[in-house]
Amino acid sequence: LATSLPLPSERDHLRPRIDLIAFVIDIKSKYSLKNVEASLAHVDTSFFLGKVCFLVTGVGRVNCCSVEMNAIWKLGEVYCSPMLFCELELEGIRVATAQRLLRMLQICAGHVPGVSALSFGSLMRNSA
Repeated sequence: LATSLPLPSERDHLRPRIDLIAFVIDIKSKYSLKNVEASLAHVDTSFFLGKVCFLVTGVGRVNCCSVEMNAIWKLGEVYCSPMLFCELELEGIRVATAQRLLRMLQICAGHVPGVSALSFGSLMRNSA
């Protein structure tokens, strides 16, 4: 887990392989969106071929929204990356979201035969 990118380089040799990057955007915080936008510049373009997703939290409280949904939808379109919407304060949704992220990670890491990160990312974008 990291709060922003780029990651510090002093421990590069100890860092495991990165299979999936999930950017978390809290729609109640403009800082959250600005931090994600700034971090995107530090991601290698090859990751946008199925190894990046956006997790948008706080969707159960649209009336407290500080971030315009159009800006969030635009990120998904510009970076060709799937978006997951959730409300982390509800346990059932939190568990289901964690399971979806784990399955995405398994696919991106190559642990699901017959499914590539690129094909899965394309399927996710088309279903949105």
